Amino acid sequence: MPSLSNLVGLAAAAAASVSAAVLPRDGTASITPHEQYSSSVGVIGCHINTNRVAYWPSPVDCNNICVKLTYQGRSINVLKIDQSGGAFDISYDAWNQLLFNKPATVEPHQGGGTNVQWQYVDNSQCASLLHNGKLPLSASNSINYVASCLNQPNSWVAKNYELINLQDSVCHFGWDEVCKLNLSVSNQPTCPHTLGDPRKSGLTVYNIQYGTGKVVAAA
Repeated sequence: MPSLSNLVGLAAAAAASVSAAVLPRDGTASITPHEQYSSSVGVIGCHINTNRVAYWPSPVDCNNICVKLTYQGRSINVLKIDQSGGAFDISYDAWNQLLFNKPATVEPHQGGGTNVQWQYVDNSQCASLLHNGKLPLSASNSINYVASCLNQPNSWVAKNYELINLQDSVCHFGWDEVCKLNLSVSNQPTCPHTLGDPRKSGLTVYNIQYGTGKVVAAA
């Protein structure tokens, strides 16, 4: 575990890097379907709608979390909480719903990239996709991201994050409980149970299988 001074320094550098980048607010993107849930900043999948996630090329920042996608008069909102290697991926069910106006579990389709309009919108428009309106993050593995956002105290994440004592974004290990963080005291959150406990949680995140529409447990 890095020292508190090192952590704050890394957080400040990360925050400066994201802040320095001028992010476009809207545009056109060729979206592609993504089957397996993940989050590069450790968003806890069992507490969000994993069928509405954006795997975007730009880094996950502390403000632009909610993306509105529009195609042929239809719109859906997705959570931008993972960084792709270059593709504009979205959850398979979101892709299917937007392009074909049917859930993937009802009428699964296959296909490549399709151009759609996108724009960042107020994060309140994604409130129903979140955990009581909060962004739930892994208490043991999201600390650098949280610290970078706390370095921007007026950012949306700084005001709306919640730390959960689960180790992995698909919720296999740990405790489903809220932790507290005070960086002036420690870079380790305090939780009712041991932080990062590798116990099996009994929780499951489900993916919708590409092409079949079957609901399967995340590996």
